[in-house]
Amino acid sequence: MRIDVLTLFPRMFDGPMKESIIGKAIEKKLLEFNAINFREFSTHRHQNVDDYPYGGGAGMLLMAQPIFGAVEAIEAEVPETKKRVILLDPAGVPFTQSVAEELAEEEHLIFICGHYEGYDERIRELVTDEISLGDYVLTGGELGAMVIVDATVRLLPDVLGNQSSAMTDSHSTGLLEHPQYTRPAEFRGMEVPHVLTNGNHKLIREWQEKESLRRTYQRRPDMLEEVELSKEQKNWLKEIQAEEDDSEE
Repeated sequence: MRIDVLTLFPRMFDGPMKESIIGKAIEKKLLEFNAINFREFSTHRHQNVDDYPYGGGAGMLLMAQPIFGAVEAIEAEVPETKKRVILLDPAGVPFTQSVAEELAEEEHLIFICGHYEGYDERIRELVTDEISLGDYVLTGGELGAMVIVDATVRLLPDVLGNQSSAMTDSHSTGLLEHPQYTRPAEFRGMEVPHVLTNGNHKLIREWQEKESLRRTYQRRPDMLEEVELSKEQKNWLKEIQAEEDDSEE
């Protein structure tokens, strides 16, 4: 996969894109990452990238020309590659795990990170996707781009040592992940559930699925409205609800 991020602050990406999983993906040539300062594509004599909005209003807007110039330069460099151009914008669709999974199927992503008050509306003509991290406003799109890149890159084939772990993450299955434990089996009076140490893989799987349901029911019951449960899971959920009701009495 190739990822290009258009930003006024490319050095913000130096640390996050060189460490941990993303850094290893770049080393293994599974990912090509470029942080591009779109100021370099401004045709203004002072390389301005922003201007006052027509009609008045607070703040400055990013001009269309530098963004168009940067995207067109990338397209000229790799003309045959299918691209998704993503605008980081509070008005975009909420970023979710399913969006990350969709983006991970692509071969080339271009992110546009805004600053100032907003964008010249004509920039949206370049865009295939508008994405928001949530109902709040950041200083710029850089941190949002980092989050989306991280969530997407870890899903690429061979990026994680054990790819199956990504498929069982919270939200990948539609549920929150079950509790997990490692050695020692007893720590300060707190013991690992016996079912996890008895070697019965069928019982372990059932415990994990049921506890995944329990955690989702306790912490994010809204997620249960969106996921299609099996008959077995529905029975477990009834048991969990009864157990939770008993514990509250």
